[in-house]
Amino acid sequence: MAHTPLGAPRPSAVAVLDEAVRVLAPKDGANPLVQRIGAGVAPRSVFATLALEQHQVIASDRLSFQHLARRADGDPPVADFFDLLVEGETLALARLAALADACGLTDREIAEYRPRPGCQAFPSYTARLALAAEPADAVIALTANFAAWSGYCAVVRTALREHYGFPEAAGGFFALFAEPAPELAAGARAAVQQGLDTGQARPEVAHRYGRLLQAYEAMFWNSLAE
Repeated sequence: MAHTPLGAPRPSAVAVLDEAVRVLAPKDGANPLVQRIGAGVAPRSVFATLALEQHQVIASDRLSFQHLARRADGDPPVADFFDLLVEGETLALARLAALADACGLTDREIAEYRPRPGCQAFPSYTARLALAAEPADAVIALTANFAAWSGYCAVVRTALREHYGFPEAAGGFFALFAEPAPELAAGARAAVQQGLDTGQARPEVAHRYGRLLQAYEAMFWNSLAE
């Protein structure tokens, strides 16, 4: 495991997060389904499946972020970051309802849906991080993933309107993640800086977590395409 030499300046949170986003960014062509959605050639049915899977993902991730916030109670900037994520998941679930409605999904269909294992690998791993990872390291890994997820959501949001004729409200879920989130970005910087200052953040370990998150992200989209 690499360590900063004694006397060497500690890297800043901005540098650590920027490096994670750069190093862990998906390669071009890593998400064929989003490319197909962006071109308007993916089947319309994929959006109903996405909405159904996201109901499961959001419920799980919200619990994971709540647990990470509790584990970080002694480090307020870190806890605050995960509290923001909990709020975001709550808003995401509310916005997802418009997509589900536009896809014609009923409450019964949502409740009785059997999720695809490949789509649920991501939240399952997030739950593992919630149990065992240093919270500051989870911030780094998640921030890198959010950058990729944001890009995918931007493509889907545009395609829903331009190629699939969905109403504007149906794209609200994707718009939530596609738009810049200054408060969350500031929260990530504060959380990671706290982790660096206290010696709890280990970027090389966070990158290991981030690589798996990105792999499970790709698995989510690939499973949707099946």
